[in-house]
Amino acid sequence: MKERIKAILRETISVHEGLIELGPLIEKVGRSLAEVFAAGGSVYVMGNGGSAADAQHLAGEMVGRFLMERAPLPCHALTTDTSVLTAVANDYGFDSVFARQVDAFARQGDAVIGISTTGNSANVNAGVEQAKKRGALTVGLTGGSGGRLAEICDVAIVVPVNQTPRVQEAHGTIIHILCDLVEQAMFGQTIQDTPPGRHDAPAQ
Repeated sequence: MKERIKAILRETISVHEGLIELGPLIEKVGRSLAEVFAAGGSVYVMGNGGSAADAQHLAGEMVGRFLMERAPLPCHALTTDTSVLTAVANDYGFDSVFARQVDAFARQGDAVIGISTTGNSANVNAGVEQAKKRGALTVGLTGGSGGRLAEICDVAIVVPVNQTPRVQEAHGTIIHILCDLVEQAMFGQTIQDTPPGRHDAPAQ
C-alpha cells in the first residue's frame, strides 16, 4: 500500500513537472481570458463528471476571487442548471446540453472553455463547435493525444498523459494558474497569501 501511494505521488509530480513545457500556451490562454473580461465579455465553461467540477471550480474562482480582492468576473459554468440540462437532454439528446446553452448565451467577444480528459466528449465538442459559429474564442483543456477537442479549439492545452486522474489533477493546477494570470493581468496588485475571508478560510 505504501509503495502504491509513493508511485501515485511520483506520477503526479512527473505530470506537473511536464506542465512547465506548456507554460507558453497556458500564458496565452490566461492573457486571452483577461482580454475577454477587460472588453466586457463573458467566459462559459463546460465538462462532464470531474471536468464538470473543474468547470464550476473555475467559475467560482472568477466570480468570487482567487487571491486578490477585486471586482467579480463574469464566468459561467454550463453544468449547474439541472432544469436546463434535463430539459435539453430530454428534448434534444444529451449531446446537445452544452451547445444549446452556448447558442443561447455566447456571443462574439466571449470565450467558451471545454474540459475533457480525452478530448472526445461529444457534448463538449458540440458546445465548442457551436461557440465557433457564434464567433466566441474557444479553449480546450484536455489530455492524452488531445482528441477532437484539440483539433477544433482555437487554443488547446493538452496534458500529454492518458491516466484520467493525472489529467484531472493537472487541469486543476492549470485552472489555478489561469486564475492567477487573469488577476495579475487585470488588477495587478500584490497577492495576499491568505486573503481575509477567502472562501475556503475561516471567517475573521
